[in-house]
Amino acid sequence: MSPAEEESSLPLPERWPRASKFALSACAAAVAELVTFPLDLTKTRLQVQGEAAAGPAVPYRGMLRTAAGIAQEEGVWKLWQGATPAVYRHIVYTGVRMVTYEHLRDSVLGRAEGESFPLWKAVVGGVSAGAIGQFFASPTDLVKVQMQMEGKRKLEGKPLRFRGVHHAFLKILSEGGVRGLWAGWVPNVQRAALVNMGDLTTYDTVKHFLLLNTTLVDNSVTHSVSSVCSGLVAAVLGTPADVVKTRIMNQPRDKQGRGLLYKSSMDCLIQTVQGEGLMSLYKGFIPTWMRMAPWSLVFWLTYEQIRRLCGVTSF
Repeated sequence: MSPAEEESSLPLPERWPRASKFALSACAAAVAELVTFPLDLTKTRLQVQGEAAAGPAVPYRGMLRTAAGIAQEEGVWKLWQGATPAVYRHIVYTGVRMVTYEHLRDSVLGRAEGESFPLWKAVVGGVSAGAIGQFFASPTDLVKVQMQMEGKRKLEGKPLRFRGVHHAFLKILSEGGVRGLWAGWVPNVQRAALVNMGDLTTYDTVKHFLLLNTTLVDNSVTHSVSSVCSGLVAAVLGTPADVVKTRIMNQPRDKQGRGLLYKSSMDCLIQTVQGEGLMSLYKGFIPTWMRMAPWSLVFWLTYEQIRRLCGVTSF
């Protein structure tokens, strides 16, 4: 049998390992996103309360009252408003970050199978993978945030800005150019680096610590414990950057794509702390954590399981 025939006879995951892992991670992320999306919408609405772009002052209703208010005032299905661009985002973001992290971990940073992996190497891999994945996914993240605020504009009697996801892409492109699609990419990438330092680094480190130092085996129990830890750490590290990112992406812009409220992520950080106090950086922390925890749990359990079903080695 010739080398070409041998290669064609191999299973798909062995012929195209990175493409297969990209597709599997994107599928798992889409499932996790749809299950937990209402919490993301609630978190976004909480984070923009109190800022200048949000209009008149509104009461801080809290997570449950905000979610119930959206369902009562706008309709239950509005809890999934912006879900389509969110799924688009995760196909790009999660696919890229997962493939990048595994490549860095196994090929660049040199993790040996069955051996402990230094924490600093896992941090480098997680931060790099998150930053790269988010940079590519920034346009879809911008559309997701803008779409999530449409229901609020309708209640305030303001005209809707977008008819749908594709119209939002085209309008942002026409008003701000290509640069406008990457509006807020700096705080976006900063947040993603921190979140993945919490998510990927924590999951990988906790999972392999448990496998090497306890009687636990590579099964759903180990995956669940690792994902719960990763969700908590990711929320603690990522919430301040998430608040800044959301506010920068939601602000009005001029025709050149420049923000009218904040000059930079640092300017937004300073204005937020001066105007609303230090703890405002953790506004939306509970829904962020309550979303990240189930998102992480659903994603990692789904991802590990479909990898196993498709004959791909465990993460």
